[in-house]
Amino acid sequence: MVVMESDETDSARARHATADFLTKVCPWADLDAVMLVVSELVSNAAQHTAGWWRLRVQAFRSRLVVELDDASDVLPTARRPDMTGGGGLGWHMVQRLATRVEVLHQPKGKTVRAIWLRAEPAPGHGG
Repeated sequence: MVVMESDETDSARARHATADFLTKVCPWADLDAVMLVVSELVSNAAQHTAGWWRLRVQAFRSRLVVELDDASDVLPTARRPDMTGGGGLGWHMVQRLATRVEVLHQPKGKTVRAIWLRAEPAPGHGG
């Protein structure tokens, strides 16, 4: 498991720790997709949250879970993308890259959870 706190790390270190973890523990995961989601979640928390944030990455047998807790109770919302550099792409990207995305209210903020499920091998293909 990877656990990183905002007062101990930054986006680059969070990505590096996540990549190392996935390579060792969860080689079936799409590393590029997970890295983009981690980068987006950490960057948004750092930019839009006045307080702390915590990243957790956990791998189970057939499931990968990335969670970002932060101190803001403002929920992520999809915006119309601005292709001239004004943003609006990140939340759309997170939702498309993960199998499932959940946002949970917490007593002091929220948790954004991105989940990837391992594809099951087709019957008769070495399952």
